[in-house]
Amino acid sequence: MGYVTQILEILALLFVLLLGIVVLLALLFYVLDKTQPGDAIRRNYPVIGRFRGLFTKLGEFFRQYFFAMDREEMPFNRAQRDWVTHATKGKGNTIAFGSTRNLGVPGTPIFVPAVFPPLDDQFSITAPMEIGPTAAIPYSAKSIFNISGMSYGAISRPAVEALSRGAARAGIWLNTGEGGMSKFHLTGNCDLVYQIGTAKYGVRDMQGALSDERLREVSDNPCVKMFELKLAQGAKPGKGGILPGEKVNAEIASIRGIEIGQDSVSPNRHADINDFGELLDVISHIRRVTGRPVGFKTVIGTSEAWEPLFELINARGADCAPDFITIDGGEGGTGAAPMPLMDLVGMPIRDALPRMVDLRDRYGLKDRIRMIASGKLVNPGDVAWAICAGADFVTSARGFMFSLGCIQALKCNKNTCPTGITTHDKRLQRGLVVEDKYIKVANYATSVIKEVETIAHSVGVAEPRLMRRRHVRLVMADGTSVRFNEIRPSYNVNAAL
Repeated sequence: MGYVTQILEILALLFVLLLGIVVLLALLFYVLDKTQPGDAIRRNYPVIGRFRGLFTKLGEFFRQYFFAMDREEMPFNRAQRDWVTHATKGKGNTIAFGSTRNLGVPGTPIFVPAVFPPLDDQFSITAPMEIGPTAAIPYSAKSIFNISGMSYGAISRPAVEALSRGAARAGIWLNTGEGGMSKFHLTGNCDLVYQIGTAKYGVRDMQGALSDERLREVSDNPCVKMFELKLAQGAKPGKGGILPGEKVNAEIASIRGIEIGQDSVSPNRHADINDFGELLDVISHIRRVTGRPVGFKTVIGTSEAWEPLFELINARGADCAPDFITIDGGEGGTGAAPMPLMDLVGMPIRDALPRMVDLRDRYGLKDRIRMIASGKLVNPGDVAWAICAGADFVTSARGFMFSLGCIQALKCNKNTCPTGITTHDKRLQRGLVVEDKYIKVANYATSVIKEVETIAHSVGVAEPRLMRRRHVRLVMADGTSVRFNEIRPSYNVNAAL
């Protein structure tokens, strides 16, 4: 009994000490809160007011896991993320009981099943498509679905390695992003699209201008199949790339040619491109120096502003045309961007893509310029819709981030990504095991392509690029649906003639 009494006395003493510490801390926080000038809630409600900030930070976590329904979250809901997760396992992606999707939401695409679809032996896989017929080395792109630009720096070393090896395994291309080509992009020996941003990282001289010597060095690598000139991206049109200084380590600084630890902020546009004539000049110059197909990426606010480009192409001749145009939707994502640009500037992909496709076709350039769709297209239905709208290819960044294990923690602009994808913290990078993740990357790509082919088969065509706008209906505000080609008819050259 004596030992029990002593233990109880010790516990009581510890409790009193703990209580005293709590009281002292409460008094300290009371004084600090009451005297600080920056937060009105804490000043008026000292100590208790601190819980508001805590609950606000925890709210994001609780909403994601406990309160949000499968189709409610933004920017990607749980149903979208779960589909990608299941697809990465390569075991099929069937569901039971019924769809959880609200088919009454205006704009929802509903694909039109054929009365007598092709038999299984009449179905064919998607054929490769040539890009850049006038380039010295055209590119025969094997896949309709590929990896959009994510720079080394914005994402981590193991993330780039996993994407490179996964792309090679799935037979798709990987866009380097505007941060230049690192040795990690070459790990898998996959097809690469080298993106040239406004800062021209990796292909610039000491003054920051485009360097022919560096272009030749890059194009000598057989993995580099095309060059993409980035004019703008959907998440931040009119503003250059932003890489926070805490992500700029010695290796990234060396690749980009910038200072260690300093914010890497690209110019808001290419200083040497002031009009469409100069744009075509630069495209032709890069194609001549490298021998590779060259295109550009942009986000639009109106299709009318781009008509002079196509008029100029026809005036100069089709040989001067870009080999492809990547249209990014205003809803596109990035690691860091000002909220007004992220939310309010740029046309959504579902409006922008058909407009630019029609503009290209109206000027008779359908077979010359390939159209690539980008911007929040992560599931098979998104990809199939884009192809129906007229895209030749679809690229995704965030879909492949989900395949790497992204949990939408919304920490991309910091160096604290808990899954190791967008951080250069070695401890956090340990969570991203390349040997596991590259297989998931490949499985995701393969699953998307297979299910897009399934949709194509269902609507009655032999392969995805044979799908047209008549094969999909869009839900209207009154709950009825209308064929896409009735809302936005495809430009028909023969009918125009």
